[in-house]
Amino acid sequence: MAIDKTWGLSPSGQALCDCIQGSDGERQAAGARRLVDLLGDTAFDVAKDNDVACMVGHAFGEQGGDDWKAAHSEVQTRMKQLMSELDSVAELLDANGIPVVALKNAGIARGLFDCLGCCPMGDLDLMVRKSDFRQAHQLLVEDGYEFEFRSEFEENDLEEAERGGGSEYFKMLPDGSKLWLELQWRPVAGRWIRPDQEPDSSDLMDRSIEIEGTRVRLLSPQDNLLQVALHTAKHTYVRAPGLRLHTDVDRILLQQEIDWREFVDRVRKLRLCTAVYFSLLIPSHVLGTRVPDWVLDELRPSRWKVATLSGWIRAAGLTEPNRRKFSRLRYIAFNSLLYDDLTGFAKGLFPDPDWVMDRYGARNRRLLPVLYLRRLWELVFRRANT
Repeated sequence: MAIDKTWGLSPSGQALCDCIQGSDGERQAAGARRLVDLLGDTAFDVAKDNDVACMVGHAFGEQGGDDWKAAHSEVQTRMKQLMSELDSVAELLDANGIPVVALKNAGIARGLFDCLGCCPMGDLDLMVRKSDFRQAHQLLVEDGYEFEFRSEFEENDLEEAERGGGSEYFKMLPDGSKLWLELQWRPVAGRWIRPDQEPDSSDLMDRSIEIEGTRVRLLSPQDNLLQVALHTAKHTYVRAPGLRLHTDVDRILLQQEIDWREFVDRVRKLRLCTAVYFSLLIPSHVLGTRVPDWVLDELRPSRWKVATLSGWIRAAGLTEPNRRKFSRLRYIAFNSLLYDDLTGFAKGLFPDPDWVMDRYGARNRRLLPVLYLRRLWELVFRRANT
């Protein structure tokens, strides 16, 4: 099914996309066969590099070889453990009066998508209200979780973590594997996302819905779509986990009924049109995700911006997520263009002074010039090598 629409996918890349879209089993199976026809013995390695071998294994079904079946089975086994731990944590927090929302793939796997073997993920992402953050941290530590950030750029300091929007923990599971858990009160917590543009966690929690049979909550349909769209933009659409990111949008739109008018109005009010536009456009093209044309029309930025960002995404490539995608200068320029206008970009560089004071734990407003310089340094230098 040739639906690339300018993203520069090779025939094997489009075959890979056909395998991982969620609505058409025949198309998935045909994509899996075509992938092997095109790549031969290297097909499995390519799928594995893109972290979707389990999905291709599902597409093959009983027709796949042992490697494909094992890839699907291993993810299924792992996900059963993660979902069990998710339920356990949610029950613990709920018993102490703390509601918890499972974000991104965790919420999709627990509440929306029916095949755990097609939901690979490295950690659990959980959101609580900011007012509950400290107590939730303490409960996790008492439950055996170790407070530790994976990134060398982060400090294992609770006050710093709270100001930044979230913390990370790990726990060894019964089978000897390590589980990472992210606890956050900011739903996205991207450095390039302006604080006044990010939806408030309390509002999101108030609108969240119960996942039947669990104490886990799921974001409302519009909030869920907006959160994963911003998360995809945070990863510049192509950085790890890359292509797999776009299945989040695909699966939400398959399983949740979206009030598109409300969604578009919310995106426009937050001035997030450019970032969300590409998060919807890419899966609609490469996965065939059903996004109404009028929605894309209303969110579409200027022609030059569409052409520029599309060209950079195409050059970076939707596949091979673990290779370096952007130079530092290109990465900064890319993120600057995701703001809807120059005013938004300026506010992104220099947010509200009260937010900056709170973010860095400062009390003396005379320090603001130094704090803004620190923020600029972090935007330029404090990121992963991808």
